Amino acid sequence: MNIDILTKEDLQEFKIELLEEIKKLIDIKGSEKKSWLRSTEVKELLNISTGTLQNLRINGTLSYTRIGGTLYYKYRDIERLLDRKS
Repeated sequence: MNIDILTKEDLQEFKIELLEEIKKLIDIKGSEKKSWLRSTEVKELLNISTGTLQNLRINGTLSYTRIGGTLYYKYRDIERLLDRKS
């Protein structure tokens, strides 16, 4: 039976490798952004209520497209909205 001893340096190296892998996964996921989002996705992304989203539509702050009974919002428009608020 072999016993391997782990040092703090080994754990630190493992931590760095793990964080790099997680960053790669996040970058891949971020590059797969949808072009259009539904109302529920927008509300979750902006952390707003249904009424607030409706007000953004009514006052022209956020444009949308209706297809059938579903409202869609351009992801780029939401990014611009967030940039203006910053």
